[in-house]
Amino acid sequence: MTISTAATPVILDVDTGVDDALAILFAIKHPAINVLGISCVAGNASLERVVDNTLRILDVADAPLVPVAAGARRPLLEPARSAAHVHGESGLGTLLLPATGRKAESISSIELMRRLIVASPRPVTLVGLAPQTNLALLLRQYPECADNIERIVFMGGSTTVGNATAVAEFNVWHDPEAAAIVLDSGVPTFMYGLDVFNQVSIGEPVALELLRKESNLAQVVGRLLSNRVALGAGRNAEYTGLIGDAGALCALVDPDGVTTEMLPLRVQLSGYGRGQTLVDQRTHPGEDIVHGLASEWEAAEVALDVDVDRYARLFLKTLGLSSALPQPV
Repeated sequence: MTISTAATPVILDVDTGVDDALAILFAIKHPAINVLGISCVAGNASLERVVDNTLRILDVADAPLVPVAAGARRPLLEPARSAAHVHGESGLGTLLLPATGRKAESISSIELMRRLIVASPRPVTLVGLAPQTNLALLLRQYPECADNIERIVFMGGSTTVGNATAVAEFNVWHDPEAAAIVLDSGVPTFMYGLDVFNQVSIGEPVALELLRKESNLAQVVGRLLSNRVALGAGRNAEYTGLIGDAGALCALVDPDGVTTEMLPLRVQLSGYGRGQTLVDQRTHPGEDIVHGLASEWEAAEVALDVDVDRYARLFLKTLGLSSALPQPV
């Protein structure tokens, strides 16, 4: 596969469950993205499963030999937690993929990221699609790497409701200290939060059409889109068709499809709100600022709205699957 010299050099940090798998496929296939390497962290599944899932998905994408390395097994402070109720025990729902001959690197993902960043002739964009433990460890252990990082695009947080708790999104909730370290690193950050994540979906008829195709890639994408999320007794599993983390990569290559604003942002580290991303959308200073009661917040570019149809079509087009869309009459 030929990578354009104009392509953005990217390192993915993933906890490969269903939505990360869709994002990896998109990143490998899009000509404006040059995936230098993939860092793995426990989150949607155990670290071992995340690494194995990542290597198998690279096979599906017919990817070149992209280096993949294992990172943190658990958050900085908290114990590891499972998301099997969403992604299944394997992390990929009901999708079964053949064993792969690809092997993970013998070095840690922290060391892999450092080497790739230092060696890159152009500043690298880090795309975090998982709890940010690896990114925090990189920036704390090798702070000089920040000089060659263009920005950090991360799927995480929310300006409204959460999913891990009423107010906290899973990736940030899983390791809020790590997210706080990344925001405080001085590297420009872009937050593709739960608000937009939950909007970009592909209709069930399209997923069913993909499952009918002979292409292995089409069938895998159809199965991933059809993964049904069941959250416990008494709750029906519903089709969502979300492209999930892939939306953050759509925003990377097609920023005009998302509405953003630079806003003060911080991570709540205590109480029930632990893991909540507090986004200050006020247009006038409040009492906390007027009376000097507010500490300084970091500013981040925050996605507030998204062109759903535009990104759904971009996703399918990038993977060469546009034929599954209903044809105009």
